[in-house]
Amino acid sequence: MTDASRPLRIVLAEDSMLLREGLVRLFDEAGFETVAAYGDAEALLAAIDTDAVDLAVLDVRMPPTFRDEGVRAAIELRRRAPKLGILLLSQYVEGTYAHELLSSGEGGMGYLLKDRVASLEELEDAVERVSAGGTVLDPQVVKELLSRRSDPLASLTAREREVLQLMAEGRTNGAIAAQLFIGVGAVEKNVTAIFQKLGLEDSGSDHRRVLAVLAWLQR
Repeated sequence: MTDASRPLRIVLAEDSMLLREGLVRLFDEAGFETVAAYGDAEALLAAIDTDAVDLAVLDVRMPPTFRDEGVRAAIELRRRAPKLGILLLSQYVEGTYAHELLSSGEGGMGYLLKDRVASLEELEDAVERVSAGGTVLDPQVVKELLSRRSDPLASLTAREREVLQLMAEGRTNGAIAAQLFIGVGAVEKNVTAIFQKLGLEDSGSDHRRVLAVLAWLQR
């Protein structure tokens, strides 16, 4: 969460000069503060003070190899500052590392495809939601992430499936316990088992709950 008395502080990494300057102007008009803007991920990592920013916005493919520099930099930022919000803004879906990034840290996480952002207001909303600790994913990103997991629900017990279904309905652990007439401790045990069976490691983040629900919805 950011301090409401000051503007949201953003650091940006985007190799296209025109898009980089356009984003800086957009953020300024939206009332955000762009602390710094870089043309590659290495420059960002070398200069950034994670205590001075609330959100990092990065392209995925940047110099020197134009492969996955942005998402690797995002993972490193999460290692340095687990609560830092991360928003990937790219033309490509990098599923291998995006899943790792989504499962890590405590801060908000977003992954939007440039060509599918319908309006400037949509991007501003995503920035605000991610900086507040939320998750914003383009449906194509969700599809790519889930396509890499083969039958993730096959190993769940009947009770674990019931719990996961109620999680997908947005129920809290307390509400799930009341619905199934079991204790909250039993719900927590089932939730932990679901995370383990879906390969979602304990990182102190609520994002693995989102991933578990996405797996259910894909089913």
